[in-house]
Amino acid sequence: MGIFDFLSGEFIDVIHWVDDTRDTMVWRFEREGHAIKYGAKLTVREGQAAVFVHEGQLADVFTPGLYMLETNNMPILTTLSHWDHGFKSPFVSEIYFVNTTRFTDLKWGTKNPIICRDPEFGPVRIRAFGTFSVRVTDPARFMIEIVGTDGEFTMDEISFQVRNIIVQEFSRVIASSGIPVLDMAANTADLGKLIAAAISPTLEEYGMSIPELYIENISLPPAVEAALDKRTSMGLAGDLGKFTQYSAAEAMTAAANNQAGGGMAAGLGAGMGMAMAGQMANQGPWGAAPRAQQAAAPAPPPPPAEHVWHIAESGQTKGPFSKAAMGRMATEGALGRDTFVWTAGQDGWKRAEDVQELAQLFTILPPPPPAT
Repeated sequence: MGIFDFLSGEFIDVIHWVDDTRDTMVWRFEREGHAIKYGAKLTVREGQAAVFVHEGQLADVFTPGLYMLETNNMPILTTLSHWDHGFKSPFVSEIYFVNTTRFTDLKWGTKNPIICRDPEFGPVRIRAFGTFSVRVTDPARFMIEIVGTDGEFTMDEISFQVRNIIVQEFSRVIASSGIPVLDMAANTADLGKLIAAAISPTLEEYGMSIPELYIENISLPPAVEAALDKRTSMGLAGDLGKFTQYSAAEAMTAAANNQAGGGMAAGLGAGMGMAMAGQMANQGPWGAAPRAQQAAAPAPPPPPAEHVWHIAESGQTKGPFSKAAMGRMATEGALGRDTFVWTAGQDGWKRAEDVQELAQLFTILPPPPPAT
């Protein structure tokens, strides 16, 4: 066997790629010294494209099909070295297989809340997350702008950049859409289309497109969600009087059906039933306001202020004493008819029997005994 037959047999003449990784976007056909035999068969399957690079220069892009690497079907090779002499020797080049299928179920989400102005709630902070898919539409541009000379390029290496672009455009679209927060859930499909359309020009510069983008959820801060839950609960309750009666009836039924409670459960149910009956009896027709509320009695006037008294005795003032204390003093003889008393609002000192409020204290006392 001659030396040229030995060399020709050393090189594989079938070039193809079968991908089983599901995340590889570009794979370089590996050959020792990147030597490819003249007349080799290049197989490009559906969902693939082959980029031919010679001496660092992108020479051609092959779509799905079977190719013979010869000058008659590769006109660009006639300008490369050795081919103008018709040599059938191997040539040093590289072939990169590019996956052109869709990469689906990719996740995106807002790392930090996005502030937007809601027409009903004012400034609010929202978060969002969802999924998207991408595909390579221009293999040559994708190789030049993104991959370079990477022999195995995966989706993970570009997904972070794509997610950043999605979040940026999502923030801009949400801020300018004017859609109320409560209506965003009904418009996620339209918002997804708007965001995908806004992202497309940037991805086209990378040789990629985004066929699908889905918004799975748009959420509010926990405090705002709690306030909305309370508002919803009040709307469901409607008439609070009816809601209270209904809740009491449900509790009474549950207590009566509680076999473990025994007599206590029955007593609780009876007590709640009596309370509910009293409440209903205090009302007019169903849903009407209680009669006590319909004809509320006027509040009684405040009680009169009780007088306190001072007593003048031996040139000194004693007191103050309440009327009850003055009565005890009159009974014990410490207060007589001629004792001078004074209270706030009274014009000077007066004898006790001359004060109408104190004179009655002495009517119950017997008169002085007759002289013997």
